[in-house]
Amino acid sequence: MSRPADAAPPAQPPTPVPPPVTVRARRLPSMIWLVPLVAALIGLWLVAYDWIEQGPIITIEFATAEGIELGKTKIRYKEVDIGDVKSIVLTDDRRGVIVAAQLIKSARDLLASDSRFFVVRPRISGGTVSGLNTLLSGAYIGIDPGTSKETSKTFVGLEKPPIVTGDVPGREFKLHGDEIGSLDYGTPVYYRHVNVGHVTRYALNSKGSGVDVDIFVDAPYDRFVTANSRFWHASGVDLSLDSNGVRLTTESLVAMVEGGVAFQDLPDQRGERFVMYFPESLRGLNVGAPVDFHGIVIGEVLSVDVEYLGGGGVIRFPVQIEVYPDRLRSRVHDGSAPRGFAAAVNRQIVDRLVAHGMRGELKTGNLLTGQLYVALDFHPDDVHATVDWNRDPPVVPTIAGSLTRIQDTIGRFADKLDRVPVEKLSAQLSQALESLDATMKTSRDLIGHLDSDLAPQATRTLKQAEAALQSANAVLAQDAPLQHDLQAAMQQVAQSARALAVLADYLERHPEALLRGKPEPGK
Repeated sequence: MSRPADAAPPAQPPTPVPPPVTVRARRLPSMIWLVPLVAALIGLWLVAYDWIEQGPIITIEFATAEGIELGKTKIRYKEVDIGDVKSIVLTDDRRGVIVAAQLIKSARDLLASDSRFFVVRPRISGGTVSGLNTLLSGAYIGIDPGTSKETSKTFVGLEKPPIVTGDVPGREFKLHGDEIGSLDYGTPVYYRHVNVGHVTRYALNSKGSGVDVDIFVDAPYDRFVTANSRFWHASGVDLSLDSNGVRLTTESLVAMVEGGVAFQDLPDQRGERFVMYFPESLRGLNVGAPVDFHGIVIGEVLSVDVEYLGGGGVIRFPVQIEVYPDRLRSRVHDGSAPRGFAAAVNRQIVDRLVAHGMRGELKTGNLLTGQLYVALDFHPDDVHATVDWNRDPPVVPTIAGSLTRIQDTIGRFADKLDRVPVEKLSAQLSQALESLDATMKTSRDLIGHLDSDLAPQATRTLKQAEAALQSANAVLAQDAPLQHDLQAAMQQVAQSARALAVLADYLERHPEALLRGKPEPGK
């Protein structure tokens, strides 16, 4: 059944109203719990930061722990604390100690494998004083950073602080010698009496036949060390008495007390080497002895050796010398000498000098020490000799020294004197003296006899002789008759002599006159 259009809709039942809802506010936790939470977070952050910023722990082995204290001794670089000693224990073999140290993070770059650690204590060495600040603050461990790209956390400490650290500009050199002398760790090195470095190390070489010495020359003085430099001991007072006379050489006061090393460049000069064989003993001739030419030192002795020849087993003693011609050329006062010659020209000059009698001989340079030197001088009367250019070095002829010649002369005289029969001559001389003594006694007796017996008779004889002389004077007087007769006789003898001379001259021209006679005039 349909409903009319204008009919009202049926009424809806009323919507039930929900009961009211009660809303309660949520309570927040108490603020007191945030304090421990923040503290925990801060603690964790500090632990993490400390772990991140914590530096490395290293171990250093030393021979002894003298001056090192746990928790007090610092690790320093350039007087800045970079770590602390955390523990000190003995090594397993009890021959040393191992020091563990905690470093700061920024010190990681210092731990190269060739870095060096050392204990700094008060020390006086080589004229320098170091470590005085440790008298109050105590010893500390220093570090000399290395240059290696490899890092390490285990090191072996030095027993002595290095004189020169790696950041000091300069160069290190190694010297070789027969003995150490008075050198020590830290001994100064001198160049023209200026302290330019120190001795950093010394030790015997591997064979024990010498010593190796390491020195460090500071910049900019290291540029003065060249291939031509020569090093020597400058220790204390050097007093030498040799063929050059008395020489006294000293360095600074420190060198006089502790010794030192000095160096200098040799003059840039060209040397020529020769060999000489001397006929006498070489006692007193040392390496370094001068070679002079008319008093001008032009070289030095390089070596004195022994030479064995084959066959007969002859032994010779070659003396090798080095001559510097420029030393002689530099003394030419007018500058006419050239700076140098070719080798062929030098050979001609030496040959010409030897041809004029130049010889090498040994002379005494000092009568007190007997030191000898080689002298080049001219001896024109010596036998002809030449330079042996086939040998290397060439051999220059020599002559026995004047002292040797005197000794040889004395020796020959002594030999002749030794051959004289002294005992026989002594006996004969004794007999002669006895005979002379007897003769003298006889003479004295005869003189006494003459005085007593013959003196009167001698007086009479002298009177008679005086009378005879008076008679002779009367006869030989100029107005005496005998003088006139004698003069007439002499005139006749002179005339006879002249006639005889004329006859002899005639017979020489006409010898046939002895047979035929003298021809008449006109025939």
